[in-house]
Amino acid sequence: MYTLSNVSKTYKQSSRTVHALTDVNLSIGDGQHVAIQGPTGGGKSTLLQMLGGLDRPSSGTVMLGDAELSRLPDRRLAGIRAKEIGFVFQGFNLIPTLTAQQNVETALEPLGISGEQRSKRAADALASVGLADRGSHLPSELSGGQQQRVAIARALVKEPDVLLADEPTGNLDEETRDEIMELLEGMHRDRGLTLVVVTHDSSIARRAERRLVIKHGAVKEV
Repeated sequence: MYTLSNVSKTYKQSSRTVHALTDVNLSIGDGQHVAIQGPTGGGKSTLLQMLGGLDRPSSGTVMLGDAELSRLPDRRLAGIRAKEIGFVFQGFNLIPTLTAQQNVETALEPLGISGEQRSKRAADALASVGLADRGSHLPSELSGGQQQRVAIARALVKEPDVLLADEPTGNLDEETRDEIMELLEGMHRDRGLTLVVVTHDSSIARRAERRLVIKHGAVKEV
């Protein structure tokens, strides 16, 4: 699924140069469940952004299948993100003025799908995360766990090959955290998704098939 070769990322922060990633070489197989841990500022989110095509390396290559994400034109890269990669973040990133159903439908708009089909697929996606009866609710009318379920439905409605989750349970209590992880892991098993989760929580990392620790820009497998 992914092959990263000699990937480095540096950027300026005030007057100093930050080395977020340093010569990272990494392969992630199709359908694997991978957890990425590490200290704050260690490079976890930067690595996830590389996998999602949200940022480009300063040097090295990031391959998703046969596509070199690090060199694709912005338009092609946006197309891959829209079709092949689902994102779930710690902040649910729902549009507050749209209902749960409408929030999920937004993921399908770039794909040119008809309104009727968008509506049906969004309703099915909400049902798959246990929110069949919450489609007409605004985010403010939902609990944190329910909002994260809507965000997961939005990520999965386009049927991506990869699901990238950045601290997906960081804003949730312990019980809801476990429910969300069980939901993500069930989707991973049932759909054959490649699931990559950035987390500071060792109990979540231990649930993955592979655990990577990133510190000072360097990746080590546990």
